[in-house]
Amino acid sequence: MQYHPIKTEYINPFVESVTTVFKTMLSLDVRRGTLYVKDGFQPSLEITGVIGLSGVAKGSVLLGMSKTVAITATEILLGEKMTTIDGNVVDAVGELTNMIVGGAKAKLESLNLSIGLPTVVVGKNHTVVFPTGIHPIGIPFESDAGAFCLEVSLVDS
Repeated sequence: MQYHPIKTEYINPFVESVTTVFKTMLSLDVRRGTLYVKDGFQPSLEITGVIGLSGVAKGSVLLGMSKTVAITATEILLGEKMTTIDGNVVDAVGELTNMIVGGAKAKLESLNLSIGLPTVVVGKNHTVVFPTGIHPIGIPFESDAGAFCLEVSLVDS
């Protein structure tokens, strides 16, 4: 099995985009934790936005959140109280994922990336499997709303 490394220069635009989107859209400052290489099928958080990318590089990006973070983000975006994960929360997580990936795409112009439509997966201990040989970079974040994680698997085509 061949291992496909993820280039460091592909990661920073995603970190910058998370910081910008959370500050601009949610008025939340975020603190990045220690990056790690995801290996295996560790469960994701309770709700995950997934977007595929293709172009000079290909891969996918996941934005994983706990129920609390997802509901808080939706409340901030919509200006109304939420109590459970519903269609509004799913839409909000998909849109945040889309904004983060779109912001990073703008900084990775040389890759000529196309972005797919976001998919949102809901449920405790769900897993999202990446293609064989691709080990995504996990980027944990902390905010006043709670912890969340971005996983980036972007490798040269």
